[in-house]
Amino acid sequence: MSSSSHSPSPAGSVAGVESTAHIAVMEKVIAEGRQLPGALLPILHAIQDELGYIPVDDAVPMIADALNQTRAEVHGVISFYHHFRTTAPGDHVVQVCRAEACQALGARALEGHIKQRLGVDYHQTTADGQVTLEPVYCLGNCSCGPSLRVGDKILGRVSAARFDALLDSLQTRPVEVL
Repeated sequence: MSSSSHSPSPAGSVAGVESTAHIAVMEKVIAEGRQLPGALLPILHAIQDELGYIPVDDAVPMIADALNQTRAEVHGVISFYHHFRTTAPGDHVVQVCRAEACQALGARALEGHIKQRLGVDYHQTTADGQVTLEPVYCLGNCSCGPSLRVGDKILGRVSAARFDALLDSLQTRPVEVL
């Protein structure tokens, strides 16, 4: 698999329709969060929770206007925090713990294996749009390292073989029998 930046769109979706839906979601999130103290971070988190990423071309000006901040201030916060994505992730987000405890238990070797197997580096998505690879700095599973998170599930004591089995299960698709 080769590396690429992947922006999946729902089957049958037209880019403009998807953008309109994203704008509606962002308008709702901004309206609900703009009165909160320190509203910028909760709004950014809520947008990413809803959409899977922050579509900066639309989100930055909307948020800046609503919070009376400059676009540079909003963009600066998005680019400062590694948690925020500015492109749509793959169908599955795999996060590899890079904290010291996991490194001491073999995370660096596992990281190399994962990158080689997926054919991507951190912050990239496989060419088929299935998997996005991200680093994370502690999953709170230190005694069971090396650890991964896939979606909301944390896995401990992950070996290369266990990752391969996990990847196979993520990429397994139902076959229609005719």
